Amino acid sequence: MIRILLSLSLLSIIACTGTPGECPTVFFGGEIVNPTSEFVVLYRNDSYIDSVKLDEGNRFSFKLQGIEEGLYHFDHSPELQYLYLQEGDSILIRLNTVEFDESLVFTGQGSEINNFLIEMFLTHEEEEQEIYSYYHLAPDEFHAKLDSLQAIKTTQLNNFLAENELSEKAINLVKASVNFQSFKHRETYPFYYKKKSGLSTFPDLPEDFYAYRETIDFNDSELAYFRPYFDYVKYHFGNISYMACMNGCGDMEETKEEVGRLHYNKHKLFLVDSLVQDDQLRNLLFRNIAMDYLLKEHSASEECQIFLKKFQKLSSDEDHKEEIADLYEGIQNLQPRSALPNLVVTNMDNEPVNLKDISKEKQTVFYFWTGSQRRHLKNVAKHVAKLQEKHPEYRFVGINVKTSYTQWQNLLAEYNLNPENQFYGADFEEIQTSLILDDLYKCVIAKDTLVVDAFASLYYSF
Repeated sequence: MIRILLSLSLLSIIACTGTPGECPTVFFGGEIVNPTSEFVVLYRNDSYIDSVKLDEGNRFSFKLQGIEEGLYHFDHSPELQYLYLQEGDSILIRLNTVEFDESLVFTGQGSEINNFLIEMFLTHEEEEQEIYSYYHLAPDEFHAKLDSLQAIKTTQLNNFLAENELSEKAINLVKASVNFQSFKHRETYPFYYKKKSGLSTFPDLPEDFYAYRETIDFNDSELAYFRPYFDYVKYHFGNISYMACMNGCGDMEETKEEVGRLHYNKHKLFLVDSLVQDDQLRNLLFRNIAMDYLLKEHSASEECQIFLKKFQKLSSDEDHKEEIADLYEGIQNLQPRSALPNLVVTNMDNEPVNLKDISKEKQTVFYFWTGSQRRHLKNVAKHVAKLQEKHPEYRFVGINVKTSYTQWQNLLAEYNLNPENQFYGADFEEIQTSLILDDLYKCVIAKDTLVVDAFASLYYSF
């Protein structure tokens, strides 16, 4: 708490320097239909700024002084979304949690950039499946398809910039919201192409395939917490690390899988250490590499110990070090034949039930879903029905997360899910930490209260 207060005090001093009298007030408020929490919480990067409670009409308001211009995010558990703020803003929002992102609309002074950001966010979501269908194409064809999609968004961007007067910081952000998703897909293309084509080698790429790399600032602290930018940077380092290892460190595919993974991730740490100077972005990338390695390794191996020592030496963020140490401990606790965590969920009658009790009768598969991802829920419900028919020796048990209890009950009826095999997880963080829930396609197989496989896949393990 002391650290938060000191950081906020410093933020206020920086923002108000040179401003005579009282700092300008920034207003942010609005209405939330079908609220899933009593509060709205405001953050700048990962630092808490303020929180307010919804009133009887499900409205809220923040009055902020001396804030720094830039990217924030607001959290209405279990959802969150970006918010750009600067001096003089007076922004109102209205959203319905049933369709959180799709229903979100900004009005008032400062609304234009925020509506543009949410529009780009939704556009990229809609494009994901379409772009995935292009990965089998030859490099020139894939490049042309992405260029075509990018041209549409670039036109929207140019029109927006012509109609609105923005600061350099804001211009940098809206450009990033348009460009980095496309850049990310270009970084991942060789890997998806190889996988979808069934080839043993990567495709030969045109010389200009990665031409955009010349424009990238790998030390942009303002964008460090902006998902499109950060995703691009992590995939970029993954790409160049893998290619460097394949070309200069020997063929990793001919080594033991564990050794190859260790080598590759140590190489990623090395490249980030060499090429990124911004401490905030460095530490975020180190954390991401460590989490990705441990979650794929998911064992208490000697290789993990070697990697962790390297990570601990490079990272300067003590919170990240503690988080990664806790993750490793959690993975150790979920090894085969370990006892299931003492985790309590809620049944349809609003009664508490322990996971251990659920797994006593027969071999049980715990899978996960959330009300905010309807397409995922529809696909999973259909897939589980097939698995249950194919594998009657298992009991398939769904655990809902990041959804209100009432909404969960309504979704059970809407998707015709058997309430006897469905449970509600109120504390997402506890479930995430106890079961190392990093992917909604993950499942945990247990029998007689013991772990069989805590890192199974609902789509590949049966």
